[in-house]
Amino acid sequence: MNLAPAPFFLQDASVGKVMRQVCLALLPGIAAYVWLIGPAILLQLLIASLAALLAEAVMLRARGKPLGLFLADGSAIVTAWLIALSFPPLAPWWLVATGAVFAIVIAKHLYGGLGQNPFNPAMVAFAACIVAFPALMSQWPHLGLAPGEQFAIILGLAPRLDALTGATPLDALKTGLTLGGDGVDQLLAKREIYGQIAGRGWEWVAAGYLLGGLWLWRRRIIAWQAPLAFIGTLAAIAGILWLHDPVHFANPLFHLFSGSAMLGAFFIVTDPVSGCATPRGRLIFGAGAGLLAYIIRVFGGYPDGIAFAVLLMNLCAPLIDRLCQPSVFGLRDRKKDGA
Repeated sequence: MNLAPAPFFLQDASVGKVMRQVCLALLPGIAAYVWLIGPAILLQLLIASLAALLAEAVMLRARGKPLGLFLADGSAIVTAWLIALSFPPLAPWWLVATGAVFAIVIAKHLYGGLGQNPFNPAMVAFAACIVAFPALMSQWPHLGLAPGEQFAIILGLAPRLDALTGATPLDALKTGLTLGGDGVDQLLAKREIYGQIAGRGWEWVAAGYLLGGLWLWRRRIIAWQAPLAFIGTLAAIAGILWLHDPVHFANPLFHLFSGSAMLGAFFIVTDPVSGCATPRGRLIFGAGAGLLAYIIRVFGGYPDGIAFAVLLMNLCAPLIDRLCQPSVFGLRDRKKDGA
């Protein structure tokens, strides 16, 4: 049997090919988004993509890097899509554009560009914008809102935003429990807000992200450790508290299919640059992000804690990988032999 000389590659793992497959994996969730929530997300995706590509081009030019090579790798587009999908679909156009530019310029290029950023750029943009513009980051559409009304809100042409927007299921549940009266079961029984599991329409968007994430795992674009640890930890802590006090804590399915849990599990905690590289490290990273996300959701001041949880774990990733490095081949045997 004849073999070609080294190096050996099992598959083409270029940045461009990986990023294109990530975009393809997001399409089921986007399709559900458009069908059930409305087409506003398509405009947000376009705005975020244009802003990210423009910021990428400016920074590449300033750093003396070739534009064609780096603009075509798709990394800026993936960041832009994650920003658009994590931001409210009715956020004003300039807020989405600002988030995309902030992610590319501050969170990516100021740290050295692709592969050098210690923090997930999309989550940096989300955290910065929700701290700076909390009211604008809380405008979510009511189901049945006409496409023209959605576009008018994004472009700043709608005179009364409060009449056209509402809270997310996570925010509505937290507010309902804070005001007292009804327990979780009574609140979740309001199908016009919470649907069958975790939000009328939104649960199917989460299912689309789950489908796309499993496809990425099947194609070995992402490893299984971080998503499984994130989902398992989030479900476990939610299940324990729900069994302990079902009146004040929602069930695990609600937490898994509400907010950005599925988007975070398969498309954010799996970031190979800002996350962990070792198998055990990915397990710890995913578990830590799931635990922090639940704590922030339930006990913190924000309805969804995915962004802050991931950023906090980004801080810990280098130390986690250092502690989880596997032994050098043969070193353990030499120690046993007294060498």
